[in-house]
Amino acid sequence: MASGAGQVLMQEAGGARAGSPRGAGAGRRPGLCRGEIEFGGCGEKRGRFVKVPSSMAPSVLFDLLLAEWHLPAPNLVVSLVGMERPFVMKSWLRDVLRKGLVKAAQSTGAWILTSALRVGLSRHVGQAVHDHSLASTSTKARVVAVGIASLSRVLHRQLVDDAQEHSPIHYPVDNGGGQGPLCPLDNNHSHFILVEPEAPGGGDGSTELWLRLERHISEQRTSYGGTSSIEIPVLCLLVNGDPSTLERVSRAVEHAAPWLVLAGSGGLADVLAALLDQPQRLLPQGVEKQFREKFPNEHFSWEDIMHWTELLQKISAHSHLLTVHDFEQEGSEELDTVILKALVKACKSHSQDARDYLDELKLAVAWDRVDIAKSELFNGEVEWQSRDLEEAMMDALVSNKPEFVRLFVDHGASVADFLTYGRLQQLYRALPPKSPLFDLLQRKHEEARPALQARGPPAGPPAFSLHEVSRLLKDVLHDACRGLYQAERGPARRPTGHKCLLDLSQKSENPWRDLFLWAVLQGHHDMATYFWAMGQEGVAGALAACKILREMSHPETEAKYEQLALGLFSECYSNSEDRAFALLVRRNRCWSRTTCLHLAAEAGTKAFFAHDGVQAFLTKIWWGDMASDTPVLRLLGAFLCPALLYTNLINFSEEAPRRMGLEDPQELDSLDAERSPLCSPGGGADAPAEAPRTAGSRGPRVAFLLTRWRQFWGAPVTVFLGNVVMYFAFLFLFTYVLLVDFRPPPEGPSGPEVTLYFWVFTLVLEEVRQGFFTDEDTRLLTKVTLYVEDNWNKCDMVAISLFVVGVTCRVLPAAFEAGRAVLAVDFMVFTLRLIHIFAIHKQLGPKIIIVERMMKDVFFFLFFLSVWLVAYGVATQALLHPHDGRVEWVFRRVLYRPYLQIFGQIPLDEIDGARVNCSAHPRLREGSPSCPILYANWLVILLLVTFLLVTNVLLMNLLIAMFSYTFQVVQGNADAFWKSQRVQLIVEYQERPALAPPFIVLSHLSLLLKRLLRKEAGQKRARLERDLPERLDQKMVTWEAVQKENYLSKLERQKRDGQEEVLRRTAHRVDLLAKHLGGLREHERRIRGLESQVSYCTALLSSVVDTLAQSSAHRDSWNLGGGNRPSPTDYGGGPGSGEHPEAGRLPSDT
Repeated sequence: MASGAGQVLMQEAGGARAGSPRGAGAGRRPGLCRGEIEFGGCGEKRGRFVKVPSSMAPSVLFDLLLAEWHLPAPNLVVSLVGMERPFVMKSWLRDVLRKGLVKAAQSTGAWILTSALRVGLSRHVGQAVHDHSLASTSTKARVVAVGIASLSRVLHRQLVDDAQEHSPIHYPVDNGGGQGPLCPLDNNHSHFILVEPEAPGGGDGSTELWLRLERHISEQRTSYGGTSSIEIPVLCLLVNGDPSTLERVSRAVEHAAPWLVLAGSGGLADVLAALLDQPQRLLPQGVEKQFREKFPNEHFSWEDIMHWTELLQKISAHSHLLTVHDFEQEGSEELDTVILKALVKACKSHSQDARDYLDELKLAVAWDRVDIAKSELFNGEVEWQSRDLEEAMMDALVSNKPEFVRLFVDHGASVADFLTYGRLQQLYRALPPKSPLFDLLQRKHEEARPALQARGPPAGPPAFSLHEVSRLLKDVLHDACRGLYQAERGPARRPTGHKCLLDLSQKSENPWRDLFLWAVLQGHHDMATYFWAMGQEGVAGALAACKILREMSHPETEAKYEQLALGLFSECYSNSEDRAFALLVRRNRCWSRTTCLHLAAEAGTKAFFAHDGVQAFLTKIWWGDMASDTPVLRLLGAFLCPALLYTNLINFSEEAPRRMGLEDPQELDSLDAERSPLCSPGGGADAPAEAPRTAGSRGPRVAFLLTRWRQFWGAPVTVFLGNVVMYFAFLFLFTYVLLVDFRPPPEGPSGPEVTLYFWVFTLVLEEVRQGFFTDEDTRLLTKVTLYVEDNWNKCDMVAISLFVVGVTCRVLPAAFEAGRAVLAVDFMVFTLRLIHIFAIHKQLGPKIIIVERMMKDVFFFLFFLSVWLVAYGVATQALLHPHDGRVEWVFRRVLYRPYLQIFGQIPLDEIDGARVNCSAHPRLREGSPSCPILYANWLVILLLVTFLLVTNVLLMNLLIAMFSYTFQVVQGNADAFWKSQRVQLIVEYQERPALAPPFIVLSHLSLLLKRLLRKEAGQKRARLERDLPERLDQKMVTWEAVQKENYLSKLERQKRDGQEEVLRRTAHRVDLLAKHLGGLREHERRIRGLESQVSYCTALLSSVVDTLAQSSAHRDSWNLGGGNRPSPTDYGGGPGSGEHPEAGRLPSDT
């Protein structure tokens, strides 16, 4: 029952908590005496102790450590065994304990079990733990040191025996090391398990309880390092040690406990290191020789030697459980590395089944030791299957270990079989509670469950589903994730508000994309880069990551993915321009049929738009089928006189006539013919289909006329030119109405004014089309938000709103003049809207951004200026006109007059006392409130001088400096800013109808009829979005993947040639050389062992030869001398006889 409770306890995250029901239930166990110890009597150091019998169940004791003492559940237990007497510790051994053991315990969350006494090895470990606790600033990084000792060896035992339940023990600190066999408790330990001795003659009992506790802990499981659980590894660390420790080692290996022996630490550790490598020495004589060398001051009986020889032979039978490491000769590795290798070795020697190595693999993942996993677990000795690596893969994903994910994939892990929608949902549910993604998903979760939110907060963490993830991605990626993680609806539609649940056992359709999105949202960018490299449609994926990070306000990492997209597209563009152009407009099937150009526009990637390939493609789109070097005057001439289209005034591209005929289907299915269908006005499908009909009915000349007309008026440059010309006409009409033909209500409105109203109405229709009738599958509120984000759309909204207000006031006789004023201001807004046309100009385009940013600088400047205006204005009003309470004059003198004084309009007749004469002005009569008071005239002059100095010198120069900085920043990136503006303008006019307002109403009616008749109304977007045939699309995906491999190879080559990488490789080679030297030492040790075995065999053969010779001589003397039988001593069979005492038996293992 207790063991089961311990296992249930270990399933909780991080063990039991103080206020948990488990902790409350385990409160006070009968039969256990526990309390607190104050060392030194002043309360400086406090510890907890429990006094238990030696027969205590280890499950109860382990439950007490977790539930009552609230120790964190261990991820590793290091049981320290060694010398329990004072000894001189070597400097390197002190470093191993201080830096290696304590650091390993901190990094892995390990418990250290010691003997709890302030003597020998336990004292040094306690001091190391104490020093670490003083140097550490984090409470979570504490090292747990639990001492287990027998009360029969504890000094001042009476204090523990007389301890009360709730009163602490005042234990004296004894630095002398003890009195005889008794030793004091170490004050650097925080938890003590004091074992009551057994009956007289039965031993102290602590060793037996220690062994049972180790075995019980090794059977428990912990969820450290990921979503799955592993058995808690227990490792015994032998440092030095006396001969009595040999019994402890023998009993532990019988229970399959792995041991790490520190060779060179002295004592029993050196004996084991010497004898385990040379099994031929496991004879009483060899054992006696080793013990006398390591313990020169000790005297051993022959019975002890024989007993120890038997124990050593038992231990050598489990040699796979013992790992010998010499830090003096092999000191390049950390202790945690050696511990993990020892655990792997203990598992490797008895099994080759991959499932038996899962705990060690999970432990390597938890400790982030991919080097050990490569050298020990993935060295070809174990055959790993994809299903064997699924749990470890999940742990590596959750704990952000990209190197392990790469290692698993390289060794057969199938991501397509691994990633189901259930596992993907589990990954999102494993988010840390303080991460930004957790907050976003929690918000979506609460929005989806308003009823549960009204009842109160949930008891536990929210169980996120892929439905919340889908809604979050919809907000950040819009059309790029349409329908992602949503089940397809069947014929019977669900009611509104019900979500379609996915089949969680279904495999992901695109696992690399799903993992890439998860890693980007999590902020695991190294792992996301690996998933990006392994997935398809790399340019679109990198641009989607830019969009996500922009929405989540991570601009520092956004540039990384933008560089990936830019580098990959550069590789594609250098390989084939036409295929790179097709890559920009191809509808990506992994990203809900969105294009790279659309994703780049959503993400605002200026560097990507500034690429020469993107600009060359946009130039081709901007000019359509016309030559890109056509002068603007010729375009204007053809616009005013359409008959000039059919002359040689404008040059059209040579591909247009070829597209009039039918193309070979095999040619359309080839990447080499990509340029032809790309540049067609209707996307390469409509024009060839219409051409035969036209050619067959009215002849080729009519077809030529219609085609040339469509080529000219369908080009975005012509649409732009038409809108500019008509906008100038609109402003001219607005000016004429406002200045000449704006009549009062009885006489107006006139015909031109009604035309102006209709013109503005068509502008409103176009704005409605741009804002709401888009191809994006988003909610109405999202569409409004996206529309309002554009500054020029805000300007349009202000202009139209003012126009509506002005017209409303204009129709009312009482508000006619107010309507004129509003329309006059509205005309200014419409005129300022004309600045938008300069975005296409390379020199004037960046200036628009400069003006926009300078406007922000002006607002900051006005804040400082208003502070000085109010301060100076209130002060001068109080000094010069304290009795004038007229509100309009107060505001004029406080705000308006100081503002004019900045520009030099200083009324000296009201400020300077020498020039003030109230009688000379009719309004400034003596004694009136308007007449200034000259009592503090000198102070007013001083304030005026200070105000002008601050505003005209300090603040104006500050504004100039701000303007200069803004100009330099924008001008330094003028090319990138202009190209980004140019993209937005080209996309806008590519999607616009060909006719300009007010004739655009005809285009709107056409679009409405097509929508009502359910015809395709998006042919204008065919240049920017294309659906490729299945075979051609697959070829494009393969071609892009090949270019991505080339790009990654270049990046790897550049990284390899970098200085840091050269230094890293040099350091790696030095480490390999050191390991090679260590291997040479190992070979040398083996050669010495072989030489010893050869010497042993030689001695044995010599002994056999001598024995045979003596036997032959005695047989001869028997035959000659009368049959005297030789004594046994003549054959060398006595206890002390024989020339070669070591030749007693053959070695068991050569």
